Amino acid sequence: METSATPSEAIFHVRAIFGVVIGLSIAHLLGGLARLVQHPGSKRVYSVHLGWVAFLFTSVIHFWWFEFGLAYVEKWTFQHYLFIITYAALFYFTCAILFPDRMDEYSSYAAYFHSRQKWFYGLLASLFAIDVGDTLWKGTEHLQSLGPEYLIRQASMCAAAVIAMFVNNRRFHLVLVLVMLAFQFYWILTRYKVLG
Repeated sequence: METSATPSEAIFHVRAIFGVVIGLSIAHLLGGLARLVQHPGSKRVYSVHLGWVAFLFTSVIHFWWFEFGLAYVEKWTFQHYLFIITYAALFYFTCAILFPDRMDEYSSYAAYFHSRQKWFYGLLASLFAIDVGDTLWKGTEHLQSLGPEYLIRQASMCAAAVIAMFVNNRRFHLVLVLVMLAFQFYWILTRYKVLG
């Protein structure tokens, strides 16, 4: 069955489900942080874990902000719809890895994080890769507006996440999250100051 809608009707429909999934991502992160405040002595916090919470929180907000560009998509197909919902769901899964429902098996967030680091960094690498597809879908003009450093940034961050899957050195993970956070803020402040 074929349905027809104006571009503004289509984007409103897509944004409804998109907003729910992204809202769940933010709620999961905030709920996890609230539990840390509510029960400060239950499990030892871990700076690397908190750094990735901050990174993902800004990433989800950034994602919601730059997806305003979907307003410029003139024709929606089910494949496009599925792609953007999958992208949003990937954010949720990555956020969910950071704060499990139960921590009974683990002595600290460090123990938990490193027991799931392959999952976490694998999902993170997938987010960096899928972002390129999202950018290309919005057109070559949009890709060019991000400058040549965009693809270098995405490839570097994706490669760093893949490498991090297999590194056990905690100092490496701390340096990585600090560098990623710094670059994330730099990128947002230089590329996405204005909505639209």
